[in-house]
Amino acid sequence: MIQTVVKRDGRVVGFNKEKICAAIRRAMLHTEKGEDEALICKIADRIEVSGKEKMTVESIQDCVEMELMKSPRKEVAQRYIAYRNQRNVARKAKTRDIFLEIIEAKNNDVTRENANMNADTPAGMMMKFASETTKPFVDDFLLSEEARSAVEHGYIHIHDKDYYPTRSLTCVQHPLDKILKYGFSAGHGESRPAKRIETASILGCISMETAQNEMHGGQAIPAFDFYLAPFVRNSFIEEVKIMEEMNGEDYSDLYNSKFEDYETKSLDGLTGKDRIKQHAINRTVGRVHQAMEAFIHNMNTIHSRGGNQVVFSSINYGTDTSAEGRCIIREILKTTFQGVGNGSTAIFPIQIWKKKRGVSYLPTDRNYDLYTLACKVSARRFFPNFLNLDATFNQNDKWNPQDPERYKWEIATMGCRTRVFENRFGDKTSIGRGNLSFTTVNIVRIAIESMGFVDQKERIAHFFKRLDEILDVTARQLDDRFNFQKMARAKQFPLLMSALWNGCENLKPEDTIESVINQGTLGIGFIGLAECLVALTGHHHGESEEAQQLGISIISHMRDKANDYSEKYHHNYSVLATPAEGLSGKFTAKDKKSFGVLPGITDRDYYTNSNHVPVYYKCSAAHKARVEAPYHDLTRGGHIFYIEIDGDATHNPQAVMNFVDLMDKYNMGYGSVNHNRNRCMDCGYESADANIENCPNCGGSHIDRLQRITGYLVGTTDRWNRAKLAELKDRVTHD
Repeated sequence: MIQTVVKRDGRVVGFNKEKICAAIRRAMLHTEKGEDEALICKIADRIEVSGKEKMTVESIQDCVEMELMKSPRKEVAQRYIAYRNQRNVARKAKTRDIFLEIIEAKNNDVTRENANMNADTPAGMMMKFASETTKPFVDDFLLSEEARSAVEHGYIHIHDKDYYPTRSLTCVQHPLDKILKYGFSAGHGESRPAKRIETASILGCISMETAQNEMHGGQAIPAFDFYLAPFVRNSFIEEVKIMEEMNGEDYSDLYNSKFEDYETKSLDGLTGKDRIKQHAINRTVGRVHQAMEAFIHNMNTIHSRGGNQVVFSSINYGTDTSAEGRCIIREILKTTFQGVGNGSTAIFPIQIWKKKRGVSYLPTDRNYDLYTLACKVSARRFFPNFLNLDATFNQNDKWNPQDPERYKWEIATMGCRTRVFENRFGDKTSIGRGNLSFTTVNIVRIAIESMGFVDQKERIAHFFKRLDEILDVTARQLDDRFNFQKMARAKQFPLLMSALWNGCENLKPEDTIESVINQGTLGIGFIGLAECLVALTGHHHGESEEAQQLGISIISHMRDKANDYSEKYHHNYSVLATPAEGLSGKFTAKDKKSFGVLPGITDRDYYTNSNHVPVYYKCSAAHKARVEAPYHDLTRGGHIFYIEIDGDATHNPQAVMNFVDLMDKYNMGYGSVNHNRNRCMDCGYESADANIENCPNCGGSHIDRLQRITGYLVGTTDRWNRAKLAELKDRVTHD
């Protein structure tokens, strides 16, 4: 007798005879003779009694076909077989339709899920084919029933779900000093240690490109200036030695000579060793500049992930006050300002200025001149963004201005916003660590479901009750994924688990990565705080102090729950202000279908990213800062603050400096300025003229607006999905 049934997705459920009856009944209704309830029951009883204790759905359907063929109602068997075939075709139709859209290079939310992935290329198509077939496998075989249900009903979104079966991790901050000092093996050949600045630059690129193929998120260098500085001195010494060989003289006393800066100067009037020294400095600066040009060029042209996407790369710098470190900073900024190719703005790496009082912010600081240059570059090229090391939550007691390796205790960030710093299982540092995986909660849906309560206190109480239930599901799902990830072998990540991740030096190729990855973080994200607050109070936090206080309470509650989960599951859980790209429209579309168009909630194509004031809400930059600032301390998994400024920012670096002052004043962690920048897609010419229709350089009319999407730049909005294009159209400037 049949007791249990194995469904197509692998789940085992109890046998339900009524399902057999219902299927036969449907077939009979499409015949002339109609239903025969006695025959239906007879066949169902016979199958139940004669079947094995555990059977698959397909086996039971085979039995139904056989019993119908043996019965007097053979026409019913024909209808049943036809219906069964139709269902098989229908199950495949969705995948077929998605594949055809990929093949035909259609511009839709499937092919434009990631704006920096070109899904129209053969390699991009293969990635999308793999992605769209892997996700159902994850749903059917790797997720718990509660997690699958939460995804299906739009309460949570599991990021990078297509990479779930690979056991890969999200991102990492590269300890590039180890790579440059010892070299590395990526499984195919080995790289020797660097000696020259040119080699160091290339190894930095190769390190990030190689790791990108082992991970599903971003790659970052946490102390770009500190790591490359020694190779500036090496190159200087090399130039001095060249002059020694040419002149047959001994200049070894110049090797370690001290000087304030590497400044290019005329050799006129200089004699003897002073002339040799300046010549070596000039040559060194030229080499550093070329190395920085090569670095930026490579990060915009070296493809990874099957050849369809450049590395999602970031570099942090700004606090090395040595002459060599300052040389690295100055030349990377100069190169960025000049642009790549025909003067185009470089999309990658995302550059991040580490702002620190006493080092790189105040007029009396050693690196203030470089800070002003950084603001000038950002005003033209969007980068660098700004990371506030002075924010109370970004400080480390171990940081000492006299420590030559103080960068170890400085926070670094991924360009889009991911933050890794606090650590229950090791040093409080960003280096050699990253996010393991993250999942976003749709707090808007929970708020909408609470709108049925007329009394606001009851409405909010119901919201928090449901929020706790969904957060519990999210924490368990992340723990499940961690337990799946930890069983990967070190050999599956040749570079990551041999040279990059903290503690990896103790792993053998066949060891699992369980012993080291718990230093990473598990992110609980959220989206649409503004729409959530409209559902609960009638206003968003940018326009109502009452809504703002509730918003702070909600995210504080999530932070407290994350801390509780850290204790319960023994992980580094953190709250993330989700950088939603494709998700921004997915949640909205699902909620609009379920609840209809709700003013201020589902009446647009997108939900507002994380805790941001809505992009369409007109307010001052200071007001936006005051509203968003409290959330930075609460979202230790990552956050970002934006403002939009009007007109040509190229000649207004003071606007960028004013922005950084806001971050400093309101204790904000990380931010960037958006401004107008148009790009000719035919020749690369850029202009800040918002009304430009034809390129003054080549006459072309294919003009695109260069803009950020979720923290990083995209070279063309052709690759943006519908929701993000709608958001871009709604953006207003902040005075």
